[in-house]
Amino acid sequence: MRGKGRNLFPLLCAALTAVVVLLIGGNIVVIVFRGIGALPEHLMTEETRFALWMSVKSACISTLLCLLLAIPTAYTLSRGRFPLRSVLETLLELTVSLPYIVLGLSLLILFSSPAGKWLKEAGFPVVFSANGVILAQLVVNLPFAIRLISTAFQSVDRKLEYVAGLLGASPMRQFFWVLLPMCRRSLLSAVILVWSRALGEFGATLMLVGVTRMKTETLPASIYLAVSGNDLDSALASAFLLLLISAVSLSLANCMARRGRKRGRYDG
Repeated sequence: MRGKGRNLFPLLCAALTAVVVLLIGGNIVVIVFRGIGALPEHLMTEETRFALWMSVKSACISTLLCLLLAIPTAYTLSRGRFPLRSVLETLLELTVSLPYIVLGLSLLILFSSPAGKWLKEAGFPVVFSANGVILAQLVVNLPFAIRLISTAFQSVDRKLEYVAGLLGASPMRQFFWVLLPMCRRSLLSAVILVWSRALGEFGATLMLVGVTRMKTETLPASIYLAVSGNDLDSALASAFLLLLISAVSLSLANCMARRGRKRGRYDG
């Protein structure tokens, strides 16, 4: 019986793996084969090009802002010792697990307040504006970026920074000349993943800015509008664009991760 159990368990795992591959691979196959045929026609339309440009532009800006905020925050969490640190970490983890539409709702309430109206009067509208697309992507991805970068910082041996400090390096020089170079591949991988997530963000964006053609229309919003109008070809063309960009981004991130692991084994 034990021999049969040993033989059946790998087969059971392989069968379940095949089910998973069919479930996930089937979706990819549908998007590729249906979307690639519809892409040439719909890529020539002004609306699709606008949605593509809006997605890429907002993802680039939100990722840059995310990086500027996440790196010092991750450094504080990974190197600092202060009261309520665990509370702060729990708060960030909680926002990662929340549905994005909930974060969008909180943003909508916040920027519908007098402070949001003051920003609008000052020339920086958020609600139902392209600025809101960037803000929604930033809020959704910031906790995720902090987690990735914190993990990268924690993987660096602190003795290296300690030695640099003994040699006279200030904390700032330790950060820029020791810590960042040691985990540059992990940081680049994090940037690519955050950018890819920003490109496909929709839940918080829908709640904060809505979906307005040729104004707040990203590629995910374009899919939503196309399906609402029963235009499946246009939806599949936009879906294929997202799939293609995400595949390239994921390939780059995985390539950097593999090179980092190989270098780590070589240095070891």
